Amino acid sequence: MKPDSDLMRVTEPSVIAMQWLVLAAAYFTLLLFLIGVFDLTLSLWALITSGNFTDPLAVVGLLDTVLLLLIIVEVHRTLIAYARNEPVVRIVVGAAIIAIAREIISFRISDFETATGALTAAGGFGVLLLGLVVAYFVVRYDADDPGYN
Repeated sequence: MKPDSDLMRVTEPSVIAMQWLVLAAAYFTLLLFLIGVFDLTLSLWALITSGNFTDPLAVVGLLDTVLLLLIIVEVHRTLIAYARNEPVVRIVVGAAIIAIAREIISFRISDFETATGALTAAGGFGVLLLGLVVAYFVVRYDADDPGYN
């Protein structure tokens, strides 16, 4: 027997086990998503019945929850793509963009001790977001290339 075929035979059970574990994690993210949608529905109902639906902080809180749910969706998509041996880079970069957008939307200057700290954090978020958007378009451009595999 060739050494390559021995290696394939020995590693195959771990590959199969990993695919099953990834699928289990995907189902767990599905459960988290369902819990999150239920929580979002309850939060929205509480906002409407209390009359606080025009409060900007309450709306930002709801947006934060929606963006968190989108991140869970992207993680689920990543796990499914990984289990199917499909490319995951574009999905991961998309999830990172959503995560940074979530941080930017919920950014509060009052969370920082100094204005310099807040400005530094804001600048870092801006640079990170710009870098991720550039990475997203580079990955997308490469994926659309006919020679891309």
